[in-house]
Amino acid sequence: MEALIPFINRLQEVFLTVGAEVIQLPQIVVVGSQSSGKSSVLESIVGRDFLPRGSGIVTRRPLVLQLVNVAPPEERRRTGNGIKAEEWGTFLHCKNKIFTDFVEIRQEIQSETDRSTGANKGISPEPIHLKIFSPHVLNLTLVDLPGITKVPVGDQPDDIEQQVREMILSYISNPNSLILSVTAANTDLATSEALKLAREVDPEGRRTLAVVTKLDLMDAGTDAMDVLMGRVIPVKLGIIGVVNRSQHDINTQKSLAQALQDEQDFLKRHYPSLASRSGARYLARTLNRLLMHHIRDCLPELKTRVTVLSAQYQGLLSSYGQPVEDHSATLLQIVTKFASEYCNTIEGTARHITTSELCGGARICYIFHETFGRTLKSIDPLSGLTTLDILTAIRNATGPRPALFVPEVSFELLVKRQIKRLEEPSLRCVELVHEELQKMIQHCSSYSTQQELLRFPKLHDSIAEVVTKLLRKRLPITNEMVHHLVAIELAYINTKHPDFMDAAQVSAAVNSAQETGTSAPLERHEPLLLLAEPYPHPAVSPPEAEAVQDSGRRWKSDRAAEEKASEEKTAFSSPSRGPAVNLLDAPVPVSRRLTPREQLDCEVIQQLIKSYFLIVRKRIQDSVPKTVMHFLVNFVKEHLQSELVGRLYRSPLLQELLTESADTAQQRKEAASMLEALQKASNIISETRETQLW
Repeated sequence: MEALIPFINRLQEVFLTVGAEVIQLPQIVVVGSQSSGKSSVLESIVGRDFLPRGSGIVTRRPLVLQLVNVAPPEERRRTGNGIKAEEWGTFLHCKNKIFTDFVEIRQEIQSETDRSTGANKGISPEPIHLKIFSPHVLNLTLVDLPGITKVPVGDQPDDIEQQVREMILSYISNPNSLILSVTAANTDLATSEALKLAREVDPEGRRTLAVVTKLDLMDAGTDAMDVLMGRVIPVKLGIIGVVNRSQHDINTQKSLAQALQDEQDFLKRHYPSLASRSGARYLARTLNRLLMHHIRDCLPELKTRVTVLSAQYQGLLSSYGQPVEDHSATLLQIVTKFASEYCNTIEGTARHITTSELCGGARICYIFHETFGRTLKSIDPLSGLTTLDILTAIRNATGPRPALFVPEVSFELLVKRQIKRLEEPSLRCVELVHEELQKMIQHCSSYSTQQELLRFPKLHDSIAEVVTKLLRKRLPITNEMVHHLVAIELAYINTKHPDFMDAAQVSAAVNSAQETGTSAPLERHEPLLLLAEPYPHPAVSPPEAEAVQDSGRRWKSDRAAEEKASEEKTAFSSPSRGPAVNLLDAPVPVSRRLTPREQLDCEVIQQLIKSYFLIVRKRIQDSVPKTVMHFLVNFVKEHLQSELVGRLYRSPLLQELLTESADTAQQRKEAASMLEALQKASNIISETRETQLW
């Protein structure tokens, strides 16, 4: 099981360049407040001075520290290992350089930190990766994070506390990480910020280990026995006490070996019952054991995660496609695929069918039979046609002669007026279908050739432009044909149509109904009163008289109205009423009821108009969708691919149209790197034998 930690280290190296957060590898994260002794604990575990020191915040970037136990120099010489030093370190950012002097390692950490964050206390989430090889260390993977701070110093931003907090949470939120919470013994453990953060992500404390530092700095007469025994704050993985080197020890260059010996002496004097379970050496062994068992527990899930991610990134990389080599073949392939998907969307045979809304052919069908059909059916055959209009048309058609029968000219005049009302909804139907065909461009771009057109934005725009121009070209032709359909109906009123009512039978039926008293006015909302020929009145002002005269001139007075007018004229001319007034001076309307003959004529005309209008409406409702399909929809289907090829398949345009977007190229590169890392990780995991888990 000892080989599990190097195994995780190898996986960590694989994912360094593509982001280790995607796989959530097991590791130990060191968390603590500023000057809590984190750096001293790490140096005690390693047994070397290699971390920058100073006042304020020193660790300003995450340090991923991998400790690798290697054979002593004598054994390495026997096996032919070329490195003669006993201990050495390497950095990821300078792979080819080996550091045998730990002072140089400290300087490299400092310079690399300054390179990313500046020299004035700034912080950065970009980690530094250091691997230390030594025969005196146990295999471990540790992540040292910046200390929790409260007040910004130097060029640190005002929200430095929040930034550090978010950085720490991003590491300890990984469910596969162990949390090493470092707190100084000369502070109250209940106020520990490190334990508070650990409890937020690990409320049960299953993956938290507490370290109490600076046991030798507690006030005289006090000790940390209750804290170390877990009586103050219980931690399931345990609480380990350590003694750090003082600043005086560092200044006098006291060796870590001597410091570790002094630590054991102090623990035996002050904490004899806990001496065997405290100190830096015991901490290193505990961390090694906890990490190995934790890796063993996480390994099955890790294998599954790598397998699933490999399949996902393989599919993602395939969707981005390969770099373009043959521009002609690639363009033809994309154009053909788009045209096919566009036609299939109209036919309803597309691979990607949305369930959120109607689109394509289904939407066109809805426009024809629901929107257009309901609109036509909602048009009343007699809407906007009053009794006054009908009688006016009848009288105008007879000229100076009284009519014996209902003139046919008046019927044609009125029915054409009603048929003309069918033109506007027919043209609106064409417009709605055109809009749907226009929307289908984006719909097909989103499904059929999504990745290809995302890769080539100029090609996407050009395809949309070509289809839009083709639709605009066909729109006026289709509108003109719909105009012709209505004009054809207006050109000849076929009163011999087999479905049209016979005028004589209608007249006889209406007459019979009137004689039996069962007839009723077809327009119930309109009273059966008409304005008779106007008569004079001296009190009417000239503007009012002119308006009334214009209205009154629509009718020719009948005999009864003339007699009544003659009587009233005599009355106005009597000596008691004053002098007579000319009839043409100031007309005033007089109301009267329809005569039986007028009522008969109106009802006959209304019945005939209604009958013929329904025939024409039925034909328009059938012929307009056929016209739209032939001149617009089917034409676009048949000529779309040839139009796209003719417009786009040109040598000067090929290179420009197939210029890949920078985002797609970057995404393909990242997906390829991640897939390569996952494949390497899969190979490493497959090398792990079951015997190594126990």
